[in-house]
Order: sequence, then structure tokens, then C-alpha cells
Amino acid sequence: MGNMRTVTLEEHLSFPELVNLIPKEALANHSFGPPGAPNFMDQLSPKLVDITGERLSSMDKNDISMQVLSVSGAGADLLSAADSPAFAKKYNDAVAERIAAHPSRFAAFAHLPMTAPEAAANELERCIKVLGFKGALINGMTQDLFLDHPKFAPILKKAEELQVPIYLHPALPPKGVADIYYSGLPKAGGMLLSIAGWGWHSETALHTLRLIVSGTFDRYPRLQFIIGHMGEMLPMMMVRCDNMFKPNQAAANQRSIIQTLHEQVHITTSGIFTQPPLTVAIETFGIDNIMFSIDYPYSSNEQGRAFLNSLTLPADQIEKLAHGNADKLLKLA
Repeated sequence: MGNMRTVTLEEHLSFPELVNLIPKEALANHSFGPPGAPNFMDQLSPKLVDITGERLSSMDKNDISMQVLSVSGAGADLLSAADSPAFAKKYNDAVAERIAAHPSRFAAFAHLPMTAPEAAANELERCIKVLGFKGALINGMTQDLFLDHPKFAPILKKAEELQVPIYLHPALPPKGVADIYYSGLPKAGGMLLSIAGWGWHSETALHTLRLIVSGTFDRYPRLQFIIGHMGEMLPMMMVRCDNMFKPNQAAANQRSIIQTLHEQVHITTSGIFTQPPLTVAIETFGIDNIMFSIDYPYSSNEQGRAFLNSLTLPADQIEKLAHGNADKLLKLA
């Protein structure tokens, strides 16, 4: 199975020379843990910067055919509407330049100036049409607003029009949420609970559900979203949520939660490498909506490959998971 084409699409990079252009006070609101605490991002920094060195050799070693890259951590959404468009353009150009020599190994999601939605829609179009990118990745909320807020309509409309997906990725919780939900715990407990220990996933699920119950997905019925981490808890909760939100009753959704998820939301396996969640995901989202991913460098290619090789699914399902669904959705092959 090692020779099967394998695509992963929640794989990250960060270029310090661009992050260093973000004002210190904006960055101060975007670090893990209390000021002065060692930032675990620092040890991953060399892996996030690298494209064609260790990253590529690790892909070769683990039979990863292609990574779809996206900007991790601090970025354009920390800048004002005046400053974010030029910064995002610079970042996207830098990504395009560094992957240009390896078109069969790397693709990319656009980094958008979310604080300037009209400009973000234009930048998305430029990234797709000029740079050949495959969609966009958006990190959580922007200035404490979810994507169902009307101001983000130009971005959703443009993604639908271009027929490219938006990868909705977790971000650090807003200060108000962090203070109430995740404070007062020993050592790094609260910080970890607010991110990969729970908060990231529940917030991304909430974000997705808001897009449904607000009627946003109904307004853009051909819009496609991707969420990671085996569906961010939604496979487990899908029927429960569906029972609460009958179409055109308690909220603005015109279709059921289940139907909307099936028609507009795809999930990846990023960072989750055990069989039970995958089984639930297949039985709820369905194999056609699931794509393999690793979450490099936060998870290792070795973990991902071992998981994929351990699966006892029928060959056609493995093929959809490993590359077929991603090739189709992102128009890769």
C-alpha cells in the first residue's frame, strides 16, 4: 500500500521573516501560555520554515506523494484592515515561490487578509487564478467574529464562485473565552485544554454548526468546507444536533444538519490516528467526505503512515481516503 498515491492536506508552514513584520503588540495576543512561558511553537519553528529539506525527505520516507500547505499560527488576521492585504499577498507569493520547483509534491491553500473581507475575496481569486492554489485556509474567528457574520460574505461567495474549498482550521480562543473556560487550572492545564486538548475542536465544531443554523450554508449551497481532526467531534454529535434543528423551525437552516454536512462539509483525519473515530466518521459523514491528513509538523508523517497502513478497509475506500477524494475536491490530479 506504500506505493499508493497519498495526499495530505492539513500540513503547515510558517516563515519567521514574515511573522517578524507583525507588530509586537499584535503578536502578544497570539502566543500559547502566559507571557515568558516557553513557547512550544519555537521548537517546531525549523520544521515549519523548511519546505524542500527535511520535510521533503520525510515525505519520501513515508510515501507521502503530496502535501497541501497552509500558514500556521500568526498571520494576516492579526493586522488591521489597512495592513492585512499587502501582508497576505506577500505571504502567498513567498509560499508560491518556495513550492514552484516541486509542483507534483506541494500545493497550497491561500492565506487571506480576513480583517479586510473584500480584499480577502480578491486575494483568494488571485491565489487560485495566478498562483494555482487550491482553496483557502481560515484560522478560527477573526476579531471575535465567526464566518456566519455578514461581513465575511464576499469571501464565502468568492470561494463558491471559484469552486474551491475553505479549510476551517482551529485558532487560539478569544480572551473572554480563555479567561472564563480555561483559567484557574494547574500548570499548563488550562492552556492545553484551550487548544489541542479540547477547545480547538469544540470551537471548530461550533463554528461549523453556526454556519448551518444561521442559514449561511443555504445561501451558498455549492460552497465546500473542510474541517480536520476527524470531524472536530461532529461525527459523534451529528444525530443529536440534527434532532435539535429541524429544517425551518428553531433556526434558519433550510436543510437538516445531516444533509448540510453531507453536501458541504468534508473532514480530514489530521492528528487523530486511531480506528474508532474513523469508524464513526465513516458511518456518519461517509467515506466520500473523508480525506487523509497528518497535521505536519505537529504530528509526524510516521504516525500518519502507520495509521493508514493499519486500516483494514476495502481497497476502494482506502484509495478514496488516501488520495481520491482530495484529488477530486481540490482538482489535484
